[in-house]
Amino acid sequence: MNAPEASDLNGSPDGSQFLTFMLQDEEYGLEILRVQEIKGYSKITPLPNTPREVKGVMNLRGTVVPVIDLRARFNLREAEYTPFTVIIVVTVGTKVVGLVVDAVSDVLNVEPKEMVPTPDLGSGVDTSFLNGIARTGERLVSLLNIDRLVGNATGPALTA
Repeated sequence: MNAPEASDLNGSPDGSQFLTFMLQDEEYGLEILRVQEIKGYSKITPLPNTPREVKGVMNLRGTVVPVIDLRARFNLREAEYTPFTVIIVVTVGTKVVGLVVDAVSDVLNVEPKEMVPTPDLGSGVDTSFLNGIARTGERLVSLLNIDRLVGNATGPALTA
């Protein structure tokens, strides 16, 4: 399988920067330009009749922001929130969404030659929310497509 052009993965032919974060023992990356801010975990107001991964909403300087727990979104086991637990606030289209993650790692510079497509895992595994894999040395980072990830997770819950 040939490595895709960088523009196929993230729109930048010269490589990009990704904010990396942890869920369990795995590392993921979001395009840094989509990140609005990173804040410590704070009180979330639950909402009734929402998908399991939608934890509720938070008040971000007067704006009500939906919050998604990525552990629940990825069907990972639940974990207690710790002082390292953070909410990454991202923009998705015209919306602002908070993503609960275990911890933020760092900013990763990824060159086009370090990007590989997501492997085909068969028809039973949804990888549509992955833009590819960054391979830097021994480190593998799953690069997320935030539009597909959040849109698939919440559907109508985000559009209300």
